[in-house]
Amino acid sequence: MSEHPTPATAVELARYVDHTLLKPEATAADVSALVTEGAALGVFSVCVSPTFVAHAVEAAGGRLAVATVCGFPSGKHASEIKAAEAARSVLDGADEVDMVIDVGAAKAGGFDVVQDDIAAVRAAVPADKILKVIIESAALTDTEVVAACRAAEAAGADFVKTSTGFHPTGGASVHAVELMAATVGGRLGIKASGGVRTLADAQAMIAAGATRLGLSGTGAVLAGFDADGGADTTAPDGGSY
Repeated sequence: MSEHPTPATAVELARYVDHTLLKPEATAADVSALVTEGAALGVFSVCVSPTFVAHAVEAAGGRLAVATVCGFPSGKHASEIKAAEAARSVLDGADEVDMVIDVGAAKAGGFDVVQDDIAAVRAAVPADKILKVIIESAALTDTEVVAACRAAEAAGADFVKTSTGFHPTGGASVHAVELMAATVGGRLGIKASGGVRTLADAQAMIAAGATRLGLSGTGAVLAGFDADGGADTTAPDGGSY
């Protein structure tokens, strides 16, 4: 598979990033610090828990987009609950919503259920807002990854996303991103998240087809451009996302 061009500078790479804080113990002060850091780094957005959307929007003051999550992290929520959660986040000012599919339905081959679930959230998220669909790719077979991406596209999603970063099977992989890009790339965005901790990781995901990255240790990743030998191997301090 041909590689996609990778960013040559920290400024270019930062525009791929959803600077993320989803730890349950996060405070409003932590979110304020996240926004301040994200703005200084030049990231595309911050991604916060639903209860912090309004606070993040106020703190951001239009300097960067605000994303949040829905049905997170298990996806085991009734579709109407996911839709209500997404609608509330949009009301609070979210620009983007990252929803989790019912992974069990996907494992059972119920991709009609998966599609209907996504469609319910899409109906609650206006067309001018971005809907990303987290498929938890590390828990799926290749065939299931492809089917989940097709269900997301059929339901009107804007992006497919690898992972929550909280599943025990792991986060993003180059293989999963390549497979997702081969299935819906050019029509839907591809977000790689979960375990992307170094510049080398980030560049590999973009080369595989990722158009957005979910990072909690953004500063460490971007600092890789200044490190001897390229990649910085410092672990993120903002959680496992």
